[in-house]
Amino acid sequence: MNLSTDDKRLLDELCQQHGVSAEKVLKLLATVRDYEFKERRTGVYDALREILKSKPGGASS
Repeated sequence: MNLSTDDKRLLDELCQQHGVSAEKVLKLLATVRDYEFKERRTGVYDALREILKSKPGGASS
């Protein structure tokens, strides 16, 4: 996902404040975007669940 420098900095700051992995947030956003324009979004929740279950820095996707 392409974020501006300011957006990336803000995301990193917010994730750090809330103890959330910025990498996971980016993966979640990218996954939602991948499914956004599909006629049927079958599997989106499973894909998001797998990202949430994965360890930070993991190759699960």
